[in-house]
Amino acid sequence: MNELQHRCREAADRCAAACVQCASACLALKRIDEMEKCIRLDADCAAMCRLLSDALARDSEFATDYAELCARLCGRCADECSRHPAAHCKTCSEACRACAEACRAL
Repeated sequence: MNELQHRCREAADRCAAACVQCASACLALKRIDEMEKCIRLDADCAAMCRLLSDALARDSEFATDYAELCARLCGRCADECSRHPAAHCKTCSEACRACAEACRAL
């Protein structure tokens, strides 16, 4: 695994964890209906990041394809999370943006 792949894998792992934490925290909020889009994007983003991380670990020929989709999904999730004032959403947004950047660099 080269340095770009390694950085991308680390960013994807951090992003997946941040998304899971964000979704869990959002589920605990009183106005969960207002957080539905955020929760759904968190779940999709975490799943994509895990898929990408695994693909990079096994040197999959499709890793760059996954990275391209992951960058798009992370960007969407970052945009949604940045709309909310909660600290967990801000942390998630930052992790998503970092992952999207690492995916694009791949």
